[in-house]
Amino acid sequence: MDPIRKIFDMKDAFSLSFAYKNTKSSQSELPDHFHEWYEIVYVYRGSGTFFIDHTFYDMKQGDLFLIPGNTIHRTTPDKEAPVTSTAIYFSPNIIQEPQLGDDFSYLHSFEQAATSRNYKLETRLSQSQHVDHLLESIHQEFQHAGPGHRQAILLQLLQLLLFIQRDVQADARSLTADALVGPLWMREILLYIDQHFCEDIGLQTLSKQASVTPAHFSRVFKQLIGMNITTYLLTKRIIRAKQLLHESDANVSTIAEWCGFESLPHFHAMFKRVLGMTPAASRKSLRSF
Repeated sequence: MDPIRKIFDMKDAFSLSFAYKNTKSSQSELPDHFHEWYEIVYVYRGSGTFFIDHTFYDMKQGDLFLIPGNTIHRTTPDKEAPVTSTAIYFSPNIIQEPQLGDDFSYLHSFEQAATSRNYKLETRLSQSQHVDHLLESIHQEFQHAGPGHRQAILLQLLQLLLFIQRDVQADARSLTADALVGPLWMREILLYIDQHFCEDIGLQTLSKQASVTPAHFSRVFKQLIGMNITTYLLTKRIIRAKQLLHESDANVSTIAEWCGFESLPHFHAMFKRVLGMTPAASRKSLRSF
């Protein structure tokens, strides 16, 4: 099973996609996947579980989820009361940030989520009403598509990002993972994987670490995460390699070794299979912005 990379139309100058008030079902949801665009998810009603990065979160009315690009995630709606939510996907390149003499960034909330490894915000009633209003305004602009509607949508997205950072995130309390999702050994092994995924680990090592049989480990992991363990490890290694290609001047063979690949040809093949381009092309594209 190959990793699932959700692909958006990168040729459209308006690099934003909007899914308004969709009611989720297990049949319509992607398994564990990732994409380069950033994502905001707002929950209106219903319940479910959101797996992001290495953590399970409850989904309930008023929740906001901020998912930076290249972050593995998956939703599992409740069968009896499935989640209804709106999702905004956008390329960070669409966010033009003029230099106004301060260090403000519209994307700071995503950066903070990635740093703290906490991707969930809970809103108060007045906050959720304001978020609902902004999302409704974006929906109306998409529906009517009048002159300047793309500019209006972008302005409303910036308003939303500003509101999340100044009001919702500033007011947020510290949240923890849902203690009821999955067995304890699975939550502990996800943390272990997060710390060791570039090392020589696999099913045998991880099942022994979790003190369960390999067969049981594989079954529960696939049920909760949506990928098998081999695909999950590969995806995390490739995402890390892409990050290093952007942030480091190390050569490709060194990065391949850092990320746990035994040979450069295998790294090239897996990188292209997962991301659809070579490591060199990825480095060039990232540094062109």
